[in-house]
Amino acid sequence: MKDPAIVPIEEVVARLDEFNAVIDARSPSEYAEDRLPGAVNAPVLDDAQRALVGTTHAQVDAFEARRLGAAIAARNIGDLIDRLFADRDRDFRPLVYCWRGGQRSGSLATVMARIGWRTTVIEGGYRAFRRHVIADLNTLPGPLRLIVIGGRTGSAKSRLLEQIALKGGQVLDLEKIASHRGSLLGGLPSEAQPGQKRFETMLWETLRSFCAEQPVFVESESRKIGQCQIPGALIERIRASQVVVVEAPVDVRSHFLLGEYQHFLNDVPRLFTLLDCMIPLHGAQRISEWKALVDTDRWPDLVERLLLEHYDPSYDRSMKRNFDQLAAAPVVRIASTAATALSEAADELMRLGRTG
Repeated sequence: MKDPAIVPIEEVVARLDEFNAVIDARSPSEYAEDRLPGAVNAPVLDDAQRALVGTTHAQVDAFEARRLGAAIAARNIGDLIDRLFADRDRDFRPLVYCWRGGQRSGSLATVMARIGWRTTVIEGGYRAFRRHVIADLNTLPGPLRLIVIGGRTGSAKSRLLEQIALKGGQVLDLEKIASHRGSLLGGLPSEAQPGQKRFETMLWETLRSFCAEQPVFVESESRKIGQCQIPGALIERIRASQVVVVEAPVDVRSHFLLGEYQHFLNDVPRLFTLLDCMIPLHGAQRISEWKALVDTDRWPDLVERLLLEHYDPSYDRSMKRNFDQLAAAPVVRIASTAATALSEAADELMRLGRTG
């Protein structure tokens, strides 16, 4: 029987499609924080067991910690083989990793190799992968031809990205990756944001999928989307790229936003808490006026006032500050909320992308 192959991360990334499964041997909390694309969690030690071994190492000695860890790991590995991999045939090719490519992945991979599976271990483990992702995020944006979709809040920029993707265009939807709409009110009601490491790995996976010969459409964004920070090389590339401005009347924008923020109609206390965060910017009197519109069920009026008094001035300042060629940018107009209007605007954006 062969021993597991220990392969550097650069080779692993180039060969990811060759493996039948990517197996994360770390604890569930480590896996939840971030992981390789498509990885399944097969913890050799769970969180409590890992803490116990660490405490034993600190309070007793390294030998006793290794003995304890080995006994727990042996039992867990047997259960993992029975529970997760019992149906795999002799041609199964797993890729295994842990934090540093050491004892946890080595133990699981050794058993898998002894079974007869062609098993590979990432040299340096997740830590090596994380370093690779950080390095790639500095270089991947460079060759891409980005088309930046600008436009005031409510101009259906995210919906236009969806339309472009449906029509076969390349799309970098940063708000979708970040699970956030990018403003103070932009948190999604039923979906938590990923942590920064997870955000960067998903971003890395998306960027490396693009064809550099075709344009990539991306929405203009601030450096932060909720709590997720856009890597410096990408935000610089966005701000140096061609901009197309989407324009829509305020009533059309209000209609789009009401559709996206329906959850606030059922959670007014949460909305009021967020509005209170704007008191330093707008003063208590204006915030009270906005709240009164909610109390009288005048939601379209609230949204229009938020657009005209808060979002539009802020967005205009940001765009002028960050995009030098904004004044010369072509304009795509959306006159209504009809699906045909969005489809036609997406077609126009794609045409500009081809000729830009």
